[in-house]
Amino acid sequence: MRVLVINCGSSSFKYRLFEMETEATLAKGLVERIGAPGTTLKHQATGKDPYQAECKGSDHTAAMTAVLEVLTDPQWGVLKSVEEIAAVGHRIVHGGERFSRSVLVDEDVIQYIAALSELAPLHNPPHIMGIRACQRVLPGVPMAVVFDTAFHQEMPPEAFMYAIPYELYEKYGIRRYGFHGTSHKYVATRAAELMGRPLAELKIITCHLGNGSSVAAVKGGRSIDTSMGFTPLEGLVMGTRSGDIDPAVVPFLMNKEGLTAEQVINGLFNKQSGVLGVSGLSHDFRDLEDAAADPVKPHRRARLALEMFAYRLRKYIGAYFVAMGGLDALVFTAGIGENSYEMRARVCRGLECLGIILDGERNRVRGVEAEIGAPESRVRIFAIPTNEELLIARETADLIAGDSRAAASAAVRAKKTEF
Repeated sequence: MRVLVINCGSSSFKYRLFEMETEATLAKGLVERIGAPGTTLKHQATGKDPYQAECKGSDHTAAMTAVLEVLTDPQWGVLKSVEEIAAVGHRIVHGGERFSRSVLVDEDVIQYIAALSELAPLHNPPHIMGIRACQRVLPGVPMAVVFDTAFHQEMPPEAFMYAIPYELYEKYGIRRYGFHGTSHKYVATRAAELMGRPLAELKIITCHLGNGSSVAAVKGGRSIDTSMGFTPLEGLVMGTRSGDIDPAVVPFLMNKEGLTAEQVINGLFNKQSGVLGVSGLSHDFRDLEDAAADPVKPHRRARLALEMFAYRLRKYIGAYFVAMGGLDALVFTAGIGENSYEMRARVCRGLECLGIILDGERNRVRGVEAEIGAPESRVRIFAIPTNEELLIARETADLIAGDSRAAASAAVRAKKTEF
């Protein structure tokens, strides 16, 4: 079975094609600047030279058409026909309270995703564009949606509720949803495999660290708490997001700076805060690490931003250690977690009291799967590159196979009824 995984943004279109029998990536790519001049397709088929070309058309349907053309191109592609695509899996950021697992796409599902656009205005509308584009270009091909929020939907009420009037939760669904669930689920599962133990027996803290960052407490394979909340703004210090902050700061800044609530939340806290706001230099942690380590004139605010990021994460790790009643493994993933051994060292410094002891030499790896804890560490520590696309492909294939089995079973029952 060949599954095409799509992650659709407002002006971009990422894709990866899998052969599910081996879980090998056959091809991957990105369409950029959709809706603007110079729309570009960047494509890489496994074992072939990279390909880049300008796309015709100005919408997601045109982008999807271009992707299918290159996938079936004799020189650059890997398919003889688009009919080889058995299913399409879509990454969806927000699934609300309704979806605690991945589901097959139908019109009811699409409308529910659309209704959640108020909670994820930058993500859910483009996701729907991607689904609609596939419906037009690949009519009849089954599709599944895999939600970033789904993995966190089994959090207990004491973890997901806010201490506001309960009626507001009932009326508007104001609660902690959590995000990056696909990544947290993948690396927790992979850590269990590396440990040679059932996931259901383990207590794991997973740290998805990138420009957007979150941490999750995974107990027995279930997320029982996570740092992001009603929106991805809550939790850790991030590239441009403030993370946890006293809500009273919002009206204070509105009064002092003459700003609207929208300008404070989306302007200041989402786009101008985090390590960018503290350092005044960059939201890229590589720039901050270079500046902080400058042998001639270390950048004081860059170092402060890095220490704030690590300190906030250490606090969450300590809290989740207590919430789960212990810890078997600590996992670092995503751009910073996979690649910055400096940040992993900053975070683990001070966690020795919890039995978390990093090995300096084993930790000096970037972008590879590795166990990085010291032999005497009571908690096993891993750097695991995330593979959200593979998890989406797996769940899509499982849904399609399950739907086929259900259809076959229904057909058998119907045939028996005739007699």
